[in-house]
Amino acid sequence: MYRRLQSNTLLFLFLSTSALYANNALPKQALKTNGQLIYNTQQKKVTTLKEMLQEGELFGRLRTNNFYFAFDHDDATHESSLVGSLGASFVYKSASLYGLDATLGLYGSQAFFSEDDINGNVARIKSAKDTFSRYKYVQTGSKALYTFAQANMSYTYAKTNLRVGRQLVETFYTKSNDTKMIPNTFDGIVLHSKDIQKTQLTLAYLAKQKLRDHESSHSVLMYDDSDVANYSTWTDNDDSAMHKGLSYTNLTAAGKKTDAPLIVLDGKNKSLKNLTIGFSSYVVPSLLSQAMIEMGYTFKLSGASITPAFRYIEQFDNGAGDVGGASLKGNVNSTNPAGYTNPDSLNARMVAAKVVTKIKDYKINLGYTNILDKADLVTPWRGFPTAGYTRSMGIYNWRANTKSYRIELVKGASSKGVYTKPFFQTSLLYVDTDASKGILEDSLYYYFGVVQNLPSMPELQYRVRLGYRDFRGEASSVSNYADTRLELNYLF
Repeated sequence: MYRRLQSNTLLFLFLSTSALYANNALPKQALKTNGQLIYNTQQKKVTTLKEMLQEGELFGRLRTNNFYFAFDHDDATHESSLVGSLGASFVYKSASLYGLDATLGLYGSQAFFSEDDINGNVARIKSAKDTFSRYKYVQTGSKALYTFAQANMSYTYAKTNLRVGRQLVETFYTKSNDTKMIPNTFDGIVLHSKDIQKTQLTLAYLAKQKLRDHESSHSVLMYDDSDVANYSTWTDNDDSAMHKGLSYTNLTAAGKKTDAPLIVLDGKNKSLKNLTIGFSSYVVPSLLSQAMIEMGYTFKLSGASITPAFRYIEQFDNGAGDVGGASLKGNVNSTNPAGYTNPDSLNARMVAAKVVTKIKDYKINLGYTNILDKADLVTPWRGFPTAGYTRSMGIYNWRANTKSYRIELVKGASSKGVYTKPFFQTSLLYVDTDASKGILEDSLYYYFGVVQNLPSMPELQYRVRLGYRDFRGEASSVSNYADTRLELNYLF
């Protein structure tokens, strides 16, 4: 197993290096630390349909992502695992025909792991689960995953763009979150505009979602328990942050739609000097809605800046609480409150604050988040409510009555996505949970990550990410764990 992973990685490096030396041009695309791609090739403008297709650009990517998830002690419910993966993506972007263009993206991933390591139970694979489809594996034994994660048409006029089809949607609540092998995408209509001075606005109607480990799209807010014996729970929204009480069984029993859309309004304004205001909201009709406001003011000093900021989130129960209860686990109700003050309500609230200090290329972020003792926040679309404040790799800290505190140090950030000098990120997170709600015990989480493009080979980028979670109970029944990830990307 180990030799196979090593040989695949060496082959990847050899092919990448050979191709790279054949082309010394600057990268036509670059990869930011959050997984978002930046396209540096200017789109051509043409006057015929033939030219629109012929003058388009093809963007390629070769990729390997490897995961070692190790528990302090393995037992009946914890199993350490080593998973490797190789993959590629090809995204074609047409030229612009009087503002009209098209995008088509094909993605593929092949995972490698030993069934003996997990005792044949892929449910025990943690951070690497998005390198393959668990449902496809249990049905066919295949560890391969292939999908058209992008397929859309768009029209641009002035600074406004309307895009229809399967696409990446980057808002506060929805993210591509392309940190594994295939991005999280949505089927729908998205209007994005910068026509208002110093303002960005996005309005999205999203009929379907396609999570990173799925080959086809599915409901945005429905957990499929219709055929558990045949693993239906891995066919619809099985995101780690999904509310399992909003299931097929519960929704149909309550007379609710199982395919309700997600509607998002997202905006940012910088009209006032040094002040940034962000706003976002979502609605899933007849079930749930949420609104977020964020403000940050920057004090500029000689060679430095200090930015205090706050974020406030209010979640509104429009019927989902009676269907699935206040907990993301979907197992609480009036007869089994499990520590929730109103177990049949999903009304919830979060307050957050941070102070960010920048000195040259260093950044120190002191963050705090508090999910009030009401209900859990529901955001299973890869946009994390605590992101930028207290969210660290693999941590989901937006359950009710959870307080989190984090200090983060960053060096070498770049908005261009090319890190010829190493980008470093390290943080210490403390999560204070409510054990009465069946949430994991209080914990400390240590994180360190480094990203770099090889200076002589800017198309080739490596990423190393290390996390360790230490549960703080005196007689902890929860196993501590280490989450280790190594990723290589070659863009062409």
